[in-house]
Amino acid sequence: MADKKQEDTFRVVDRRLFTSEGDLRPEVVEEQRREESKAPKPLPMGKTEKNSVAATPAVPAPEKAAEEPKPAIRPDKNFQLLVDLLARNAAALMGGIPDPGTGQAYLDLEGAREMIDMLDTLREKTKGNLAPEETGLLAEVLGSLKLSYMEISKAAAKAMREGGKAPR
Repeated sequence: MADKKQEDTFRVVDRRLFTSEGDLRPEVVEEQRREESKAPKPLPMGKTEKNSVAATPAVPAPEKAAEEPKPAIRPDKNFQLLVDLLARNAAALMGGIPDPGTGQAYLDLEGAREMIDMLDTLREKTKGNLAPEETGLLAEVLGSLKLSYMEISKAAAKAMREGGKAPR
């Protein structure tokens, strides 16, 4: 009986991946190498799993899962309304829309610049997440507003130099 008790020992195995210094343990590195060598080798051109000698079950690789095409993004009416709202406000601040109360055009170049900057930020933050139609709409609106802003600010600067008064 005493002999049996001495034979019933247990073994402690350290399964941590890193040493106390933060380096990978040598056993982990060796295990990774063994796993890589066990991985199925790519088949030569023209060969398929059916006509290869040792066919292995097809397991999707993590890289292939990431490469799957994303579903097509559909245009959203609310996004179009947001772009329209910001564009109309920018146009109104550049004198494009007369004030309904006075009938006079109102010029606020700083406010218009802020609206254009908002649209620019919206374009940058949504890059890659928009439907092609939305990307085109945003690019077209921004291009038009920036061109108008540049022309109006040049005209305003010229009027300020010549007469000391901005055009209305």
